[in-house]
Amino acid sequence: MLEVGRAQRTVFLCRWLRDRELQREINEGLNVVESWNRANSVIFFGKGGDIATNRRDEQELGVPCLRVLQAAMDYVNTLMVQDILADPEWADALTPEDKRGLTPLFWTHVAPYGEVRLDMSSRLALRDGTTRAAGDQEAR
Repeated sequence: MLEVGRAQRTVFLCRWLRDRELQREINEGLNVVESWNRANSVIFFGKGGDIATNRRDEQELGVPCLRVLQAAMDYVNTLMVQDILADPEWADALTPEDKRGLTPLFWTHVAPYGEVRLDMSSRLALRDGTTRAAGDQEAR
């Protein structure tokens, strides 16, 4: 089995060396993963972004917390991208290639050490620039 694995790696390496498109595809995938890892270190910044414990109960708490932070960031980013695309000026300016490149995996707007003020009686103003009360429903 070790020899089969070595042969498969050799075949893949030969294919990778001759195929520039495969090299670009792998490089783009690696860039996405590296960006996501940097985002994780920003949003999960306690103890240097590492799960620095051997205690299983702390690990079982830390990993789901990171997943919740990731999902929340992706959700808010998706809403912001949708709002931008709803603007006809931006929708017309973006080419199909630009739209294919859109992703919710950006985090440059995240300020991990900044001040956060929460107003639990209102929602984020993501749609029309106004803040709504928590009980208000948006007509869809």
